[in-house]
Amino acid sequence: MANTITQAEVLAAIQKINDPDLERDAVTLGWVQDLTIAGGNVGFRLVLPVPVFSNKRKFAESLDAAISALPNVNAVAITVESDIPPAPVLPDKMAVPGIKHIIAVSSGKGGVGKSTIAVNLAVALSQAGARVGIMDTDVYGPNIPIMMGINEQPLVGDNGKIDPLEAHGIKLMSIGFLNRGDKPVIWRGPMLDAAVNQFLRDVNWGQLDYLIVDMPPGTGDVQLSLAQRAPVSGAVLVTTPQEVSLGDVRKAANMFLDMNIPLLGIVENMSGFVCHKCKSEFDLFGHGGGERLSNKYHIPLLGQIPITGDIRVGGDQGVPIVASDPDSVPASALRLAAERVAFQVLITPAGRAMEV
Repeated sequence: MANTITQAEVLAAIQKINDPDLERDAVTLGWVQDLTIAGGNVGFRLVLPVPVFSNKRKFAESLDAAISALPNVNAVAITVESDIPPAPVLPDKMAVPGIKHIIAVSSGKGGVGKSTIAVNLAVALSQAGARVGIMDTDVYGPNIPIMMGINEQPLVGDNGKIDPLEAHGIKLMSIGFLNRGDKPVIWRGPMLDAAVNQFLRDVNWGQLDYLIVDMPPGTGDVQLSLAQRAPVSGAVLVTTPQEVSLGDVRKAANMFLDMNIPLLGIVENMSGFVCHKCKSEFDLFGHGGGERLSNKYHIPLLGQIPITGDIRVGGDQGVPIVASDPDSVPASALRLAAERVAFQVLITPAGRAMEV
């Protein structure tokens, strides 16, 4: 009889390699599904609880190499996919049907590139295989239509709910789609609360792994409405390195903690500028502010995004840089930030804020 490989040998080989993030093996984590062995051919599904970013593909390649090194193995076929688990049910919050996780992207002040970070995080998550939507609640300055390159009038579906628009694989809803032109939005608190509720409950979001909520700057009615009306898995804080931005974002951080919303991490935007001609790097807005906040709140520094003209051009033309120039330094930093956001959502219990 010809020598054959056994299931126990394959599983033992897999268990020798730990996932770099969770530091446990795929068998223990329950990620190995539908293992088949036919002669010397081994195949299985590697089902991840996060989107399939490059680090997970490298992990799958390590498993492939470990199994291929076993005697009597001719070929290995690993299908890498994701099945993102939903947030735990919170007794005091009403879940939004079909949406697994709501992530607030917020800043303490305007002008720090919060919407730029929000759209690039969303597109990066989508590129990695997640189902993603963006809800633009910045009613006074809705930039999502411009940054995503779409400004149509949404239609109402057969069920009486609004059908979101779509761009770059992302489902979109913004007050900018409803309030066309240059007419300002002048709303008091109850109207803002109603808008947040309508965007959550009266939009045909379908099935989403992540709903990215682009928040208005500051600490006001919209933030309070979102916290009261939906189970928010966590908040991403966007800042620039200088102290005037850090002071405001600290207020935003404490606001989320007071509302029992976990802080997933900090993105430091406009973190250094590299001159194309002289190749020198300049800290136009200071240095290390995001790291200081990270240390203060004991949360990850998700990324430091440099200033480049390409980011601005992409935002103006409606093509986020992770789509327009995926190999650029800023796009790589933004993809890494998105990867870290997904990991923090996985390991951070929703509804339980971290201790400061």
